[in-house]
Amino acid sequence: MHSRIERPIALALRGLSKRFDRPAVDALDLTVYGGEFYALVGPNGAGKTTTLRMVAGLLRPDAGTIAIDGIDALADPVAAKQITAWLSDEPMIYDKLTPFEYLEFVAGLWRIEAAVAEARARELIDWLGMAAHAHERCEGFSKGMRQKVELAGALVHDPKLIILDEPLTGLDAGSARQVKNVLRERVAAGGTVIMTTHILEVAERMADRIGVIAGGRLIAEGTLDELRRQTGKGNSSLEDTFLVLVAEQAA
Repeated sequence: MHSRIERPIALALRGLSKRFDRPAVDALDLTVYGGEFYALVGPNGAGKTTTLRMVAGLLRPDAGTIAIDGIDALADPVAAKQITAWLSDEPMIYDKLTPFEYLEFVAGLWRIEAAVAEARARELIDWLGMAAHAHERCEGFSKGMRQKVELAGALVHDPKLIILDEPLTGLDAGSARQVKNVLRERVAAGGTVIMTTHILEVAERMADRIGVIAGGRLIAEGTLDELRRQTGKGNSSLEDTFLVLVAEQAA
């Protein structure tokens, strides 16, 4: 078993800050290791989504650095985006395309060779259980189906880092399970996932490590057992542990 120090760093945030009318992210330091499933949890307005939007290159930080697999994401955003996938809580796909057409379109944007793109599209469609709907227009799809099409589109260029903002919001149990299985398989194959979620039992079941963010700062981090030890509550759920940590921070 390798110690954590020897593991490659997939994402390193140092002094990351973003201010709107008040500090949304406040000199945040965060490290996510390669092959790790990391969940970022915190109360509403804690800075979770702002942090991930900066990592994805959708927002420019006021200060600090972002390194993705050793690439300076602020100095070389194109190289960083080539190994990154971003999924928001609201699927953004083209309604007039079928899932297969959408995946071929996204693959084309990444300049993936046509034969490779077609093979990868078929594999992802099968993997996400969408084969029966592969040639139907997306406009009639449920939110769960749309979320799966967006996930397939995010994976078509085989990213090393997958960034997810509340990926299970509004999904039925079957779709949520399928998405969770795909994400765990990606991590098992050496990929890295960082996810925000307000569904604490999802973080508890899926994440290797959990970061608790409040007021734009990381107030606690570790496995569930490590977080329990920090609060002195040995067998508590993540929800109970989380509430104690946030209350301590507020105090």
